[in-house]
Amino acid sequence: MASGTVRLDVNGDIATITLANPKRRNALGQATLNELRHALTSVPDTARVVILQAEGPVFSAGHDLGEMIDRPANFYDELFGDCTLAMETIHRIHQPVIAKVQGPATAAGCQLVASCDLAVASEDAWFATPGVRIGLFCTTPMVPIVRSVGRKRAMHMLLTGEPVDARTAVEWGLVNQAVPAERLDDAVEELVGKILQWSAETIAIGKRAFYAQVDLPEPAAYEVAQPIMAANAATADAQEGMGAFLEKRPPQWTGTLPLP
Repeated sequence: MASGTVRLDVNGDIATITLANPKRRNALGQATLNELRHALTSVPDTARVVILQAEGPVFSAGHDLGEMIDRPANFYDELFGDCTLAMETIHRIHQPVIAKVQGPATAAGCQLVASCDLAVASEDAWFATPGVRIGLFCTTPMVPIVRSVGRKRAMHMLLTGEPVDARTAVEWGLVNQAVPAERLDDAVEELVGKILQWSAETIAIGKRAFYAQVDLPEPAAYEVAQPIMAANAATADAQEGMGAFLEKRPPQWTGTLPLP
């Protein structure tokens, strides 16, 4: 599937979504956000992992400021609503989404990285929430960022607008891994390979459960997790996996998607 600024390509188990507007630094304008959400919901059930990448030297510079000047109030409501829907869709699809970050990711671009399930960055990449410098606090980007890096580190990013390099982003929990630029493709491929070893059904169950419980108090989180794990244990893939472990043989996964 091709569209104006976002491209979806599917090759077997792997779907790749590409931000394809490098001349605009892959800005997340309203049309791009809607195209991104459409691409995410168009990933076929046959694909087991989604890689989110970008063309050009910048991963994403965030919202397109050029379309945000002298607009009616309802435009801003729609824009940030569309942004929220795109970010939430990453959590709602059953495939793990891996951000492959080759360059700077700022403001809503940083939000996009933080919203992905996993992220691998080039050592050349950096991350920032510089909205405070232009009078537009990065209020929606802070939602996934604080959930990744914690309160004090998030507030440092938000209040100063200072960039965080890739190595620091790993230490803070914003990304999983930082590698030399020439190793980025290989590092993402290795991570994808690790995920593809396991049951797609089990991973989908686990991803859905993770986001259902992650922000709840512990007792409420157990109320969510316990019945999901019990249902998971009864699936064919769980029975096969446990049996294969006991019999010391490789498992043969047969689980189907989408989940009910």
